[in-house]
This record gives sequence, structure tokens and C-alpha cells, in this order.
Amino acid sequence: MKTISKIAAMNRRGFLKSSSTLTGGLMLGIALPALVSESQAAGLMYTPNAWVHIADDNTITLLSARSEMGQGVYTSMPMLIAEELNVDIRKIKVAIAPPNAKLYGNALLGGPQLTGGSTSVRDGWEKLRIAGAQVREMLVSAAASKWNVDRSTLTAANGMVTGPGGKKATYGQLAAAASKLPVPEKVVLKDPKDFTIVGKATKRLDTPAKTNGTAEFGIDVKMPGMVYASLEQCPVIGGTVRSLDSSKAKAMPGVIDVVQIPDGVAIVADSWWHAQKARAGLSIVWDGGAGATLNNQTMLAGIRAGAAGDKLIPLKAVGDAEAVIKASPRVVRAEYVMPLLSHSPLEPMNFTAHYHDGKVDLVGPTQWQDAAQSTVAKVLGVKPEDVTLRTTFLGGGFGRRIDIDYIIQAAQISKAVNKPVKLLWTREDDMTHDFYRPQSVHQLAAALGDDGKPTAMTFKMTSQSVTGRVFGLPLEAQDPLMTEAAIAPYEIPATRHDMVKHDAGLRVGYWRSVSHALNAFANESFIDELASAAGKDPYAYRMSLLATQPRFANVLKMVADKSGWGTPAAAGRFRGMALMEGYDTYMAQVAEISIKDGAPVVHKVTVVADLGRMVNPDTVQAQIQSSIVFGLTAALYGDITLDKGRVQQTNFHQYRLLRMNESPVMDITLVPSTEKPGGIGEPATALIGPAVANAVFAATGKRVRQMPLNTNLAKA
Repeated sequence: MKTISKIAAMNRRGFLKSSSTLTGGLMLGIALPALVSESQAAGLMYTPNAWVHIADDNTITLLSARSEMGQGVYTSMPMLIAEELNVDIRKIKVAIAPPNAKLYGNALLGGPQLTGGSTSVRDGWEKLRIAGAQVREMLVSAAASKWNVDRSTLTAANGMVTGPGGKKATYGQLAAAASKLPVPEKVVLKDPKDFTIVGKATKRLDTPAKTNGTAEFGIDVKMPGMVYASLEQCPVIGGTVRSLDSSKAKAMPGVIDVVQIPDGVAIVADSWWHAQKARAGLSIVWDGGAGATLNNQTMLAGIRAGAAGDKLIPLKAVGDAEAVIKASPRVVRAEYVMPLLSHSPLEPMNFTAHYHDGKVDLVGPTQWQDAAQSTVAKVLGVKPEDVTLRTTFLGGGFGRRIDIDYIIQAAQISKAVNKPVKLLWTREDDMTHDFYRPQSVHQLAAALGDDGKPTAMTFKMTSQSVTGRVFGLPLEAQDPLMTEAAIAPYEIPATRHDMVKHDAGLRVGYWRSVSHALNAFANESFIDELASAAGKDPYAYRMSLLATQPRFANVLKMVADKSGWGTPAAAGRFRGMALMEGYDTYMAQVAEISIKDGAPVVHKVTVVADLGRMVNPDTVQAQIQSSIVFGLTAALYGDITLDKGRVQQTNFHQYRLLRMNESPVMDITLVPSTEKPGGIGEPATALIGPAVANAVFAATGKRVRQMPLNTNLAKA
């Protein structure tokens, strides 16, 4: 870790030599063509997306630049490198990259070393293949020089370069010489028809460790001399300590210290259980601050009404939609509302930190490595290069582990006690101190022509800006993570789309599928309402508006065919559909439901996805399945409520998950495609909600315009 953290201070050859000395092997840097001249001119070697480590014993380690939180990057990222490097994916090792945005930055997210936005494969598709090809070519060149033969006579495969006359050498035997060669600016990538790894269903590399108990999650981390911390935080997020009496807690078994940090009061003990039990001995008077007045109903009313500081931000306008609607005799209007949601990953927030000698060692689960490193350095007053971070597996992320509050807390506690500290939140801590998915209000209107098709439509979405909080986006600037899926694919002559940022007062965060889930619910429910108002079948109505959208039309037709749309469903069952593009993936879903005791029961979900080229179809299937389960949980049950600033849901008995016996049958079709890869970790989460809501209308004649569906069907 320390070796890698010093890369920026070395020139290229110096780094390669020191890597050989300090790691017992050779690290081959990978430069992307556009950056080669700049990096060489600066005397540095920039490697933004991948490393290949080849040890003398021919052990090959590929680094994943993205955190593994169940989505499969621990396998898919190395598959891209291994394809061009011609190594057996089953015979390599994988590690998660350390913090270094120059090396591992995510270009699709603007450069931070951040895992999110269904970007991993899209960002790495070409870069990582180039990385593998560059190293392969350097190894071949090294062999050609060593044997004094034409490099065209050599082949690199299975960790070995072979040549005429039975010449052969392992990658490890050639690595030292290869590292002294210039990185080729241009390499020829394999034709996809020649792929032997990419596009093939591959068993995940992390499955054995995760099933035999050897996988390390943050909650498993141990350090010599480590102590444990449990943190009491104000019940109102953002509140502070007014007064503290810790005498009773300090006298309890195993307690080492009581530490006050800005976010609360930590009990440090010889075991986590001792720390947790001692929290009951704390006597704290809290100052809830401005947040103590919040409740979800007044927050929603404020979003709906707007405020003086809110600003209408135009997204797109075609023609004069408002004038057409005003003049039309047939107008449909609707408002759709989405609630606050918690991420609630099954592994609650935790991190291990060790402050010592002006340096900090961090170990645990995070989606944003460079932000954790730099922020901890700033908060603790040390240099960023003196903060090391090792990322473990994540027991779920869903966007929650983009935020780094719990990492900072662990570091602050460690500095206070001068010991390695593992901070572990309880489930109650986790659920009541989240960065919640924001509430949203969508107001839509459309004019219908004589043929029932929309002649104009307006769309206004009001919500909090997560990007404004995380990245400091100016109030007047459009937040691209509020506008995802806001513009539906349907051909409407006049349209207007507007966004309004409204700060409702509660901290909010990125939640799996971000604003796709908010906007798709509004758009796909509304198009169903228009079909109903026009007296048309929802499928036929959509298809009539997709004449110039072949990828949309294709997945919609396929899902209709595969779901049996237009044929009678089983007795008591009803179907609803939804369509969306998200993360460059085109997807259609049909949900088949029944109504039992006044609530929807989802029996089957048919999915057709066109996500371009796929790296690992096995993971794609799994991601769609998990996304549907995650999205159904939110659509049917998800709701975070506040009273006097305090979150009312504390555990899964109040914020319930979809159970195994409630999970629907899933019929998933992946469309063969030569288009660029799309993201797949999130689209299905956004689409399942409106598909079920539309099926509820088919079953009951009631249009549920507010989630969760179970609660609001009774009110419709």
C-alpha cells in the first residue's frame, strides 16, 4: 500500500524498479494512448484504470479499480484485462485497487475513484482491454529481443510467450525486461468474434471465498491491538451534544474510554458487545438543531408548494407545449409522489482505522476511495499520502457507501485513543442515520388529439439535489442525476421538461438507480394513463409512439411476446408494463400480479434487456434478478417517515424487505447486440415499480400515484 501511494513522486522507471524491489515482482504500468505523451512529458506514469502485477513465479494479479459490493466487478473487470492478456481468468488473483484517482479514476463520473452509476463496465470496456493488450505486447517485445527473433513469430497465451524452435518463457520470466520497454501507444484489440473470455458466462471469482467464510468484509477486519467502538448519535440527524455525563458508562465492564466527536459520543471497549452495552449508560442531552422540526408530511408539502429560493431549471423544450395544452379540449393531468427511502445494506456501516505516528491506516467497505483518503487526511490534519486505505468486500452498498461519514468517525475515534479501532453501527444506527433517497413530486399534463395520441406534454419534477450536497453543485445548475429517464422515448410533437431543486432539510444520498426510479415511475405511469384515456391497449399505444426508436420498440415487442401480452392471463391475474433507457441499457418489463387482502402480489416478471455487448452474461442475469427484488421491496413497502426530526423506522420489522416466498418468477431475455456496453446494476430497480403500478390499475381500476403501493392502494 505504501509503495503504491508514492507513485506520483517517482518517474516511470523509478517506480517500476522500486516495485520490483519492494513487492518481489514487477508491476507493469498501463497507460492509455491519449495520456502517454502528457505523462511522459511530466516525467510521470499515469495509469488511470488498471494494473497488472506479474511476479517472478508467474503469479498474475489483476486489480479491479471498482469496489466489489455484490455486483460482480471482482470478476468482470479482470475479464476485460485477461481477454487481451490471454491468461486464464481462473488462474489469476484479483485485488481491489488502493486510492489513486489518477490511476483508477472513473471517467464517466468525472474522474473520482468512485463505484456507482452502473459505470464499471462502461468505463472499463475499452480502457481495460487496452491495458491488457499493452502488457501483452510489451511481453512479446521483451521475448523477441531476448531471443533475437521477429516478434510476429511469437505468441502470448496462458501466461507464456512461445516462439520458433520450441522457445518459451513465462510472463514472470519476461516481466523485468518488459517493464523497461516503452508502453505502446497503439495496440490492436481483439475482434469480438475472437473473444474467449469476454461475453462468456463465467462463474464469479469471489464465490468460493464468500461461501467458505474466507472472504473479508469490513465487519471481519482485525488488527493487532484493535479495540471496538459503538457510537451514540443524536436521534435528529445533524444534532449535537448539549451536555454529557459518561461516568456510568465508563464504569461498565470492558470500557476503555468514552470519546466525544462531532457526530456523537463513542464508547471504546475491549469488545463490540461491551461497547454497545455501555451506550445505555450514557446520559446525553441533545440539541437537535433545525432538523428537530422536520416531518415527512411537511417536507412533502414544501416540495409540492416550492419555496422562494427554488428555481425552475429548464431541461428540454420542443414547440410550445403549454399553449397546445391550454387550447386542447382533451387534457390529462396527474401528480406522482415518491417517498424517502433508506439504503439499509445488510452489512451496516463499519470501518477500521488506526492513527499512529501522524499516519492513518484505513480498512473497510467504501465506494469512494480517494474521497475517503483525502477527507480523513484533512479532518485529522495529516498528509493524504500518509493515509492508506484497503477496501474489503462490501456487504451491500446501493449508494450508501459513497458517503464517508462512518470512515471519518472511525478515524477520529482512533486518533483520540491512539489505538486501532473498529467502529460498527447497529442496524438501528444505520437505518436512522442514512443519507436517504429524496422525496419527489412529478406534475405532468398532456393534450390528446382526435386519434388519442398526445399532441403536447409538460413534465415538472421537484426534489432535492443529491449532487448539490455531495459535489457542491450551484443552485442554478442542472443536476444530471435528477434528470435521468426524465425524457421518455415517446414521439410527442410539443414537450416541455423542467426540474426544480428544493431543499427539504434532510440529508439525502444516491440510492440505487438514483432519479431513474423517480422519473420512470412518473413517465411510465402517465403513458399508461394516456392510453387508458384514449381507450387504447397500453402496449399498442406505446408502440404507436416509437416509430423512430428501434431499440425501444424491439425490447417492448419482445417483452410483450414473451409475457403473453394480449392473451388472457390466469384467473385473477393482471399485467402491467414499463419501458425505459437507463445507463445505455434499453429495458422493458411486464409484471403479472394478483390482489390479495387489498395488496398486490407479484407472481411473475418478464424482462427483456438490450445492454449492448456483455462481459459476463451470468452476472447480468444475477444483477437483473437482484435489482427486481430490491426495486420490489421499495415499490411495495419502502417508506421512511420522520416525526420531530426522528426517523421512525428502526429495523426491518418496520422497514421490511421482500421475503424469499414473495419473490416472483423471473423470465429474463438478453438481446444479442454489438452496441457499446450498457450498465445493468440499476435499470431493473427503476422499472419494476411502474410495471407493478400499471398492473395494479389493470387489476383494480385504481391508479396509485404514490409509493409504496401496498399503503397507497387503499387510499386510491
